[in-house]
Amino acid sequence: MPSPAPGPVDLTHLREVLDGPWAEVRNAHRRHLDERFLPVYGETGDQARERVTRLLGELPVKLGIASAFPTQYGGGSDVGGSIIATEMLAQVDLSLMVKAGVQWGLFGGAVAALGTRRHHDAYLRDIISGRILGCFAMTETGHGSDVQQLRTTCTYDPETQTFDLHTPHGAARKDYIGNAARDGRMAVVFAQLVTNGQRHGVHAWLVPIRDERGNPLPGVTIGDAGPKAGLLGVDNGRLSFDHVTVPRDMLLDRYGQVAEDGTYSSPIENDSRRFFTMLGTLVRGRVSVGGAASAATKSALTIAVRYGDIRRQFSTPDAEREVLLNDYLAHQRKLLPALATTYALHFAQAELVAAVHEVQGGDSPVDERRQRELESRAAGLKAAQTWHAARTIQLCREACGGAGYLAENRLPGLRADTDVFTTFEGDNTVLLQLVAKGLLTGYRDEFGSLDGWGRASFVAEQVREMVLERSAARSLIQQLVSAVPGRDEEVAVTDRGWQLKIFDDREKHLLEGAIRRLRNGAASKRDRPFDIFNDVQDHVLTAAAAHIDRITLEAFVAGIEDTADPAVRALLSRVCDLYALSVIESHKGWLLEHGRLTPVRSKAITAVVNGLLKELRPHMRTLVDGFAIPDTWLHAAILREEPGRQDTMTAHDSTPGG
Repeated sequence: MPSPAPGPVDLTHLREVLDGPWAEVRNAHRRHLDERFLPVYGETGDQARERVTRLLGELPVKLGIASAFPTQYGGGSDVGGSIIATEMLAQVDLSLMVKAGVQWGLFGGAVAALGTRRHHDAYLRDIISGRILGCFAMTETGHGSDVQQLRTTCTYDPETQTFDLHTPHGAARKDYIGNAARDGRMAVVFAQLVTNGQRHGVHAWLVPIRDERGNPLPGVTIGDAGPKAGLLGVDNGRLSFDHVTVPRDMLLDRYGQVAEDGTYSSPIENDSRRFFTMLGTLVRGRVSVGGAASAATKSALTIAVRYGDIRRQFSTPDAEREVLLNDYLAHQRKLLPALATTYALHFAQAELVAAVHEVQGGDSPVDERRQRELESRAAGLKAAQTWHAARTIQLCREACGGAGYLAENRLPGLRADTDVFTTFEGDNTVLLQLVAKGLLTGYRDEFGSLDGWGRASFVAEQVREMVLERSAARSLIQQLVSAVPGRDEEVAVTDRGWQLKIFDDREKHLLEGAIRRLRNGAASKRDRPFDIFNDVQDHVLTAAAAHIDRITLEAFVAGIEDTADPAVRALLSRVCDLYALSVIESHKGWLLEHGRLTPVRSKAITAVVNGLLKELRPHMRTLVDGFAIPDTWLHAAILREEPGRQDTMTAHDSTPGG
C-alpha cells in the first residue's frame, strides 16, 4: 500500500521528533547563542581568529559542548549531549564549532580517554574551563590517514626517566593542527613509542608547547599553516620537536605503560589491536564532524527553500505574476531529493549518537564487538554526510542564483567551511575502505594489513551473517521485507518492504561480487596481496557506500515507526519514499544491468519521483522549518525581506508550507 498523502502538520510536533532526546541541549543553544556568535562577513583571518578565541571563552559549559567529561571534573558525563552541542554550534559558526571541537573533543577528549587518574586530576578541570587551551597533534605532513606509520618518535631514557620527543625529518612534522598556530599551550602528541631499543607502536603524550607568554618552549618549532579556503577563525599550525624532553608521567598510559626501568607493558598485547582500541575511544570526533556537516546542510537548505518561496522568475500566459522558483519541477528536482536525504541522514545520525552514548557513556567496560561496529558505522556515515554536504550546499548556492554567491547570504561561507570535512577526521575514501573491510572480514585483530584479503575463507555466508547482525530495527525491517510478494511487478514502488529489499539486495550482491573477485585474485596473485585488493578497490568502495545507503534507510524507517503524531508520520513517510526512490533512481543503470529493475518499472520510478515532488511542494517550507533554526542564525540578507517573516522559534503554523 502506498503511504497516505500528508496533511497539515503542526511544526511543534515535527520539531519534537527531529530534536529527539537531547531537545533541551538544542533549545539551550537556541536561547543563548545570539548574533554575537555569528560569522562576520569580510573579516580578515587575524580578526576571525581573535573573535573566535574570545567567543570560545564565552561558551558556558552548561550548553553541553564539554558535557562528555566526568561530572567530578566539571562535565556532565553526557556523551550524546556533547555531540548534539557540536551540531548546534555548527549552525551558528563553523569556525567556532571546530575550535571548540579541537579543545574539548580532540584535545580534552584524548586526555580523558587515553590518560589515567593522575592526568585527569591535574588537567581536566583547566581544560574544561578553557584555562588550558590545547591541540591534537596526530597528522603529519607525510602521513595523514595512515596514522599507524607516523614518523615522530618518543624514546624513553631510563637514566633520566624521561622521553625524548623528536621530529626526524620534514615529512614527520605535525601539520594542519588546530589551535597550534596561535592559542595552544599544550598538545596531545602522537608518536612511535621506543623503549629499550624496541618500538611499541603509536602512543600519545601530553606535551607543553608554549610558555605563559605564548612563546614556543625550547625545542618546539611552531608555524602557521597559512591561508585556507575556509574556517578562518581556526588557527591551524605546524609543530616540530627537536629532542624535546617529556617527563615519563606525561605519557597518556591507559593502554600502554613504561616503568622507571623502561619496561613496557599493556593490557592489550597486540600492537595493532592496541592502536585501534586507542583510536576507537576517540570516535566521538568523527561522529561530531558528520553531524556538523549535516547541520550546515540544514542551514543551506533552509536558506534556499525559503528564498525559493519569495523569488519569482519568468511568467506564464495565464498568470499575472511571475512563477515562484519552488514551483518549477527543475527547482524541486534540485532541492527536495537533497532535503529528503538530509532527513534520512538526520535519523541515521540520531541512531548513531544514541549508540555512542550507550557504548561510551557508562562506567562499565566497553564491549569490543560493539565498539568496532560503532567505528565502522561512524566512518561510513561521516563520509556520506560530508559528501552530501559538499554537494547540497553547492546546489543551494546555485538555486539562489547570483544572490547565493554573495557572502552576506551565508552560502559561500558554508561551502568553504565544510569543504575540508571530506578529509577532516579521516579521508572519506579511506573511511569507506574501513567500512568495506569490516563488512568483508568481520571484526579483526589486524586492521592495517592487506594479508588475507583473497583467502577462500571469505565466503558469502559469513558476509550475510555480518550484514544481518548490523541491521537497524531488525525485527521491523524483516517484517516489512518478508511481506513483499515474490514478483516485484506486483508491488508498488512506494511499498516500504520493496524499497528495503532493493537496498539490502544491492548491498549483498556487491559484497558477494567483491568476495568472488578477491578470491579469484588470490588464486592468480597469491604473493601480491596489495594487487589483490587494489584491483577491486572500486568494487569494495561501492559495496561500502551501498551498506551506508541501507543503514540510512533503515534508520529513517525506524524513526518513522517511533513517531507518534499521525500527521508528522505521514509527512515523514512520503519524504522517506522520496529518499528511497531517489537513491534507486540514481542507481538505475546498475539495477537494470543486474535484473533488479525492468525498463518499464525503471520508467515508473521516475514518474513516481516526479509525483512525490509535486506532492511535497506545499510542505517544503514546513520541512525546513522543522529544523528549528532561528532566523538570526541563518544570517542571510536575502531572507530579511520575506513577506510575513517571523522567527522560526516562535512560529507554530499548522498549515503545510508554513
